[in-house]
Amino acid sequence: MDNKQKTGKIISRLKKRYPDAKCSLTFKNPLELLIATVLSAQCTDERVNKVTKDLFKKYKTAKDYARALPAVLEDDIRSTGFYKNKTRSIINCCKKITQNHGGSVPATLDELVQLDGIGRKTANVILGNAFGIPGITVDTHVKRISYRLALTENQDPVKIEYDLMALVPEKEWTHFSHLIIFHGRNTCVARKPHCGECVIETHCPKVGVPG
Repeated sequence: MDNKQKTGKIISRLKKRYPDAKCSLTFKNPLELLIATVLSAQCTDERVNKVTKDLFKKYKTAKDYARALPAVLEDDIRSTGFYKNKTRSIINCCKKITQNHGGSVPATLDELVQLDGIGRKTANVILGNAFGIPGITVDTHVKRISYRLALTENQDPVKIEYDLMALVPEKEWTHFSHLIIFHGRNTCVARKPHCGECVIETHCPKVGVPG
């Protein structure tokens, strides 16, 4: 069995194991998802969702964020951690969205990564979940599990992304990311993976190997 066939079987089993796998962040439009993903850095999605429940009522447009007083926005998002850097990124990002994109979040990877605080990982989250444009999100779970499954030999997120793009059907890119993230949170955890509970252990050369 080659890696492409193996990947297909992995996807099939994970779909059965996690039928509700999807983006865990709460949002109603591309701007809300962009803000939520910036806030999610070094923070749980659960905490972000608690913060954005009120945040999205207060700031409804990119212009609202662009005009925000840094000290006020910092206080609004303080509990997500790294709030000073996140505030700076959000305000500068939304200034560019307002000035260069008519207030609307752009729908291309090249345009998104030009915005403050938006890298390829965040851009692919936005494209896949807000615009329905397939993208593989290489977060810590996808990086760890793809390496354990020998779907990549790389450590660089961009190289991992391209390795996975060659193995996963394009229409599955976004959902594949969710499946792996759910698996990483529930079973294939970082320090002590629960290999005995894993539905894809027969396809994993790292069974019982921590880290």
